[in-house]
Amino acid sequence: MEAPTSIFRETVRKYLDHLRFVRNASPETLRKYNTDLDQFATFISPPGVATPLPREIDHRLVREFVAHLHDRKLELTSIARKLAALRSFFKFCVNQKIVPRNVAAMIATPKLPRKIPNVPSAEEMSRILDGVTREGVRLLGKKRTPSPKTEELEKFQIRRDRAILELLYASGLRVSELTGLNLADFDFAAQTVRVMGKGRRERIVPYGSKAREALEAYWPLRQGVKTRHPDRSHPEAVFIAREGTRLDVRTIRGVVTRYVRILGTRYNLHPHTFRHAFATHLLADGADLRAIQELLGHKSLSTTQRYTQATIEQLAGVYDKAHPHS
Repeated sequence: MEAPTSIFRETVRKYLDHLRFVRNASPETLRKYNTDLDQFATFISPPGVATPLPREIDHRLVREFVAHLHDRKLELTSIARKLAALRSFFKFCVNQKIVPRNVAAMIATPKLPRKIPNVPSAEEMSRILDGVTREGVRLLGKKRTPSPKTEELEKFQIRRDRAILELLYASGLRVSELTGLNLADFDFAAQTVRVMGKGRRERIVPYGSKAREALEAYWPLRQGVKTRHPDRSHPEAVFIAREGTRLDVRTIRGVVTRYVRILGTRYNLHPHTFRHAFATHLLADGADLRAIQELLGHKSLSTTQRYTQATIEQLAGVYDKAHPHS
């Protein structure tokens, strides 16, 4: 008979495959949920004790795990995420008739402080994006004797990075959605892009003139790289490395980090900052909250509503600085 440990971990493997292939979960979500479930498995099977079968796990054991996380002084956000992973896992087990009930759903989620996204103003975003090309060219000019090949690759990188950041801000894409884009997803005449989001929910998102200009400057150089490396990666991939392979999430984060350092901005920018700025600036300019929800691909309106408070705080800051009787 199969050992209980292997049965539990095999069930986890099937659940992660379900997230990957059915729910279209991002690599980052898969990594975190795998870590969380592995940590739970370790907790319920100390040395010398066999891992219980999924149907043998009750809500008391889950509560003990949560208490253990509190004892270790973990952040409430981390505890909430681990509990969410367990709820999702046991929901899968219920649907697969592996267990009769979702025991993790019986445990209350820790009350989390509402975090307000801290984003640059529209003017600051424009300065940051304009600085990508300006500072990139300046750094390129510092090279004493650049070869034509090196100069072309540097030019490719600068234009690619500008296109990446402009599209992130113009369309509010998740970084995982951006890395998955193919040429066929673009309707250039309508200036829209088809995006496959979480849960395999597809949406159409427009992009503006600045992103269009950045993409048009990038396309010829992208084609040059693809011509030199015709056998690399997916030929339809939009954002590629110098070797022609599709960029991954980690590389996009590196792009943002590099320009934060170069530009010396006071904001701790990351790819999601551009998504926050997209939503906050649309709301500040009077866009309907439900329209923003559709553009962001949020399943729940409550997720989108956090930008309302961010916008109010920004407007209050403007009032305090500008109004003579503030």
